[in-house]
Amino acid sequence: MNASIDQPSVGSSSPDSSRADSGYAASDRADSSHGREHRLTKLFRPRSIVLVGATEKSAWTGFIMQNLRDFAFDGYVCAVNRNGVDVMGVKGHRSCRDIGRDIDVAFIFVPQSAVIEALEDAAAAGIRNAAILTSGYAEIGEQGAVLQQQLLDKACELGMNIWGPNSLGYNNVSARTPVSSVPAVLPLLAPRIAIVSQSGATASELNEFAHSQNIGTSFVAATGNEAQLSLADVIDYLVDDEDTRAIAVFAESIRNPAVFAQAARRCRERRKPIVMLKIGRSELAGEVAKAHTGSLAGNDKVFDAICERLGVIRVHSVEDLIVTAGLLAATGPLPASGLGFISISGGACTLVADGAEAAGASVPAFPAETTAVLKTLIADFASSMNPLDVTGAAVRDPSLLERLIPVAAAAPGIGIVGVNIGVPTVEGAVALPAGLAAIGRAVKTIDKPAVMVLTTVKTLTDVTRRMIAEHDLPHVVCGIDPMLRAVAKAAWWSQRLAATSQPLLLPAANDRATAAGLDLSKTRSATPGRSNEPGATLVPRLSNERAVLDFLASHGVPVIPAKIIRSRADAQSLGMTGPLALKILSPDIAHKTEVGGVRLNVVAADAATAYDEILKAVKSHKPEVRIEGVIASPMRQGGVELLVGVRRDPTWGPTITIGLGGVLVELLADVAIAALPVEHREVLDMLSRLRGRKLLQGFRNSATTDLDRLADVIVNIGNAALALGPKLDSLEVNPLLVRGNEIEALDGLVIWRSVE
Repeated sequence: MNASIDQPSVGSSSPDSSRADSGYAASDRADSSHGREHRLTKLFRPRSIVLVGATEKSAWTGFIMQNLRDFAFDGYVCAVNRNGVDVMGVKGHRSCRDIGRDIDVAFIFVPQSAVIEALEDAAAAGIRNAAILTSGYAEIGEQGAVLQQQLLDKACELGMNIWGPNSLGYNNVSARTPVSSVPAVLPLLAPRIAIVSQSGATASELNEFAHSQNIGTSFVAATGNEAQLSLADVIDYLVDDEDTRAIAVFAESIRNPAVFAQAARRCRERRKPIVMLKIGRSELAGEVAKAHTGSLAGNDKVFDAICERLGVIRVHSVEDLIVTAGLLAATGPLPASGLGFISISGGACTLVADGAEAAGASVPAFPAETTAVLKTLIADFASSMNPLDVTGAAVRDPSLLERLIPVAAAAPGIGIVGVNIGVPTVEGAVALPAGLAAIGRAVKTIDKPAVMVLTTVKTLTDVTRRMIAEHDLPHVVCGIDPMLRAVAKAAWWSQRLAATSQPLLLPAANDRATAAGLDLSKTRSATPGRSNEPGATLVPRLSNERAVLDFLASHGVPVIPAKIIRSRADAQSLGMTGPLALKILSPDIAHKTEVGGVRLNVVAADAATAYDEILKAVKSHKPEVRIEGVIASPMRQGGVELLVGVRRDPTWGPTITIGLGGVLVELLADVAIAALPVEHREVLDMLSRLRGRKLLQGFRNSATTDLDRLADVIVNIGNAALALGPKLDSLEVNPLLVRGNEIEALDGLVIWRSVE
């Protein structure tokens, strides 16, 4: 039998030929990378596939062969098995070397003990791409991780791209090219979104849900353990795929941050949204993810900050993942953030009014001029506000919708129009066909995107698709709450497209602080006689709190004045007036209050006594620590205490945290995080996200803070931390005291990385 599966017995259309109704033709498969072939094109768009391990009795073989039929794959397919027998209509061979022709991809599903041998055989046959379904690797623990490393080492030795292991593969739906057991959902719809998932079963479920929402997929990938190629590589490939208008990602971890960041930047440049559901936000979820794929979930708040920097949309449910990607694939960037909502149901309008704030969606009031026009069109008893309830008048006169939609769309601040009216899912259920036709005509006359909104979440059917085509209706979103969340995310992403963004300082590319483009010329060694290599930046050692504050002062951070007491005589001759704060000065003590190392509201005459008490208490708690003296500073009262801390994340590099509460910051957990370096506007945005931000804005007659000056100080703290170079683990200013326009760092701590 001919090994190609384009013969009627294998590759012809199944009895369900409704694929043709979707309007998507298999001929629409031109490579969309603008003449530049991606390094993974042959892997993801193969014209020849060998199924290694295929047998008549294998369930996996059956799944894969059914997929090839459902996608009407017209390339060459053959099988390799122990006996070299034909399998389900395709030619069988004992080895890849026996095939006798070029093969683009080997799909391997032999037992784990035979995978290396299968990989070597494929390489010997000139095959450079392999997808590995076989499990028993890092997902099972330490022993499996060793086996996975051996697999990766072998692939590198052979010069092969490997997908997986423990992966169900991928379906290039646009190219009708499945290398996967993830089933097709028929009829195939016009491609709009790509689904990239580290979980195979979830990839299949997401694909089914997208189909139920009438959202066609261009590419569905289950990346598995990602021993070599990761979801970041898939995203990088999809950036230039014209059939992919949005990318929906289900992730447990980001194994290749550099490629992910690069791909995300490219997506942003192409105005192609990435919508991501990253699980592992809780401690329990992190353990489950580790058990599932051998991954580390990472710090979720840090990842939020990374997505903020890269313009990646985060969602927190599988439904929102698909709904948001589907909406953006239909609308593209929104010209403004506001939603104009029109309905024949007052209940639906109230649901929008109730849910908008919680969803983060903007439903701005119509201006007076818009309201005046609307009042000339609607009944006297109807409201002319946004959301707009047109009442049952639209049932009597469906053309009313055609007149109202352009008026609402033209209102300032409106970036998207949502029209709430039933679109049928079953035969004979069209309540207002003339209304659907009027909507279809109206949305073609406006210059802003529009969507149909169904009040509840439901499955859209062939009947729905026929109605959409018949009346030229825009994209349909099921459920008011999912629509509001999707619109809010779309508005955020659209605004991010216009904002400038600093690069990430990923650990692999951050061996020098100058990667931030900062002027580090002011940095000097704080250790007399210490020298650095010629031309290298001199980095101070900052062995105690005062050295940290002095260093920050040299970088434009206002710090509290201080004197160092090293004896009773020093204490008696301080020359400082007013109440004082005395703190132990030691490179070995981070938390001074815990060892009795702090005295507050000390009058100058009692400084010597307080000095003695501090030394006695500290030596009692920690007799072995080094003591360099006691710091004496003016006592500060009132104001708002902030924590500003820089920490080097092992995956994403240096980040900065702003928190309200000073010593109570852990209790209040009111923080905002951003990747370094930060700009002035980013810090202002971080401050605006704090729940206690009103304390900085004159709450209950307190002094109003100069937020611009505060932002500049925080930027300088971040830049100072970067100037300390890659050996810095963390720098913390706690508290940064804010009293109106007075801003001072009262305490500073530096921790260096223990590993050189």
